Amino acid sequence: MTQQMMHANQATNLADILERVLDKGIVIAGDIKIQLADIDLLNIKIRLLIASVDKALEMGINWWQQDSYLSTKAKDRAMVNENKALKKRLERLEAK
Repeated sequence: MTQQMMHANQATNLADILERVLDKGIVIAGDIKIQLADIDLLNIKIRLLIASVDKALEMGINWWQQDSYLSTKAKDRAMVNENKALKKRLERLEAK
């Protein structure tokens, strides 16, 4: 019986930690640099932000709303813009 209670406490603690992380946000940053004879061959900057959607929006981060792979609204806007550009191009070609 004590094992089940300890397991429930651990789950509660994990849920509390996850709630705090999503509420406050956490940033993980790292850089990878490969050099040969003082010449940079590869330089990778890794930045990871873990936060709730509400917290991200509060911080001004909303890139997923403009990404056509993640947002149907963004995909629709991209298609409308592409159609407009193609129509203008077609009109120019027909005018020639």
